Amino acid sequence: MSATPLLSRGLSSIDGPRPETTRRITRGVARLMVDLGHAPLVEVSLPNGRRADVMTLGPHGEIVICEVKSSLEDYRCDRKWGDYAPFCDRFYFAVSTGFPHDVLPDDVGLIVADDFGGAILRDSGPRPLAAARRKALTLAFARLAAFRRSF
Repeated sequence: MSATPLLSRGLSSIDGPRPETTRRITRGVARLMVDLGHAPLVEVSLPNGRRADVMTLGPHGEIVICEVKSSLEDYRCDRKWGDYAPFCDRFYFAVSTGFPHDVLPDDVGLIVADDFGGAILRDSGPRPLAAARRKALTLAFARLAAFRRSF
């Protein structure tokens, strides 16, 4: 996945009430992923009981999970993000422009997003899924997308 220009498109600061900040980051991440050719779904339940904030299916079948962090407190209180690795090829934290990047681990990707899009500041190294798991996740992703469009 190639990085988009770093904040050159003028991402806005969206810090505010936590639910609103989360919604705005999520929207921007989804728009960024569409721009990169990925099909995003939000709030996707995983086989281990966790829920991915944004999960995407890429043009070559790659699966990406983005964990949205609306504030430093949100990040510090929530350590479940390590449970996502077995279910994606790439993992990113998605934050607003005001989030302190230095507290995030260096071995995962980093996206900064606002209402209108986002930028990949640090790419996530690929960790290819096993073929059987990829097939099961892709089928579950497709079924979830179809059910959401049906109602």
